[in-house]
Amino acid sequence: MILLIGNLRMIAQRGLKNIVLVAFLLALAACGSDAALRQAGTDDSPGHRAALAALAQVGVPYRYGGQSPRGFDCSGLVHFAYLEAGVSIPRTTKQLWSVAETIEGDELQAGDLLFFRIDGKISHVGMYLGERRFVHAPQSGRTVAVASLETPFYRQALIRTARIY
Repeated sequence: MILLIGNLRMIAQRGLKNIVLVAFLLALAACGSDAALRQAGTDDSPGHRAALAALAQVGVPYRYGGQSPRGFDCSGLVHFAYLEAGVSIPRTTKQLWSVAETIEGDELQAGDLLFFRIDGKISHVGMYLGERRFVHAPQSGRTVAVASLETPFYRQALIRTARIY
């Protein structure tokens, strides 16, 4: 809960007074996502900080090629979150795929990357939060959101779990 309150403070500082977003983050706290983030990595690990930065973007609209709080595509969200955590990483899903190191699913920690095959090609990346949840910018017409790896669609589409070192 303390980490989400910090995220709410960060949102307020950016001038994002979105009541729906605040309510969503509070609901996440009630569901234990904050606890998952605390357990999934140390508070000062780059992946943990990146996961918190990505989580703070929930509700921001999808925008193809977007990499800022005005709008994100999937890899733009990951790129932005890692920059916020002080780590420079590649910008596109294909580039991320090539530099990230594969890990086993049971080794997942906050900030690890999840790659998905959609429509027959590697075309989507999300960031792991903990408790089988991840944050991503799904598609045009939607917003940055938290989803579950237990959802049949994502469970079937997941093709690789990886870490940025």
